[in-house]
Amino acid sequence: MTTALLLMDFQNGIAGRPGFEGTVDTAAEALAAAREHGILPIFVRVAFRPGYPEVAASNLAFSRTAGAGDAMHLDSPATQITDRLAPRDGEPVVVKKRVSAFAGSDLAVLLRGLGADELVLTGIATSGVVLSTVRQAADLDYRITVLADACGDADSEVHRVLTEKVFPRQASVTTVADWAASL
Repeated sequence: MTTALLLMDFQNGIAGRPGFEGTVDTAAEALAAAREHGILPIFVRVAFRPGYPEVAASNLAFSRTAGAGDAMHLDSPATQITDRLAPRDGEPVVVKKRVSAFAGSDLAVLLRGLGADELVLTGIATSGVVLSTVRQAADLDYRITVLADACGDADSEVHRVLTEKVFPRQASVTTVADWAASL
């Protein structure tokens, strides 16, 4: 079994917002445990080309982003991985174009090349990238673990419902401490 730790949307413009400091700290603990046990971390960020040619006007979420200027461009500071979780040389960074880590990215090709069959998910927001990625990864037959305390959402009740009621149908849900202790 080959496991990959996905650190999703821990970029300055998302993880840098107030209220997510604890989630970033817990994700840093998961990253340290993964590195210590030889589990490849894969960083996922969302970013676009100048002018947002990838964003259709019909896409409500991203068309608002496109109208907000250049903050979500590939080279913008807002789309770079937060320093607290900085990738090391050789650790892949995947750029996606939609909510799911798989959508508009080369994540599936990378995972296939690595022979990965188990994904451990962390990310911001639980109701966004984590939810979309859990659903798609399940449909692609990956074994999935969600580290609930390394996922964050602006709405704590939505986070609770997803991690306690929705995700357990398709994933093992645990804490970073319990996951790290199991390695």
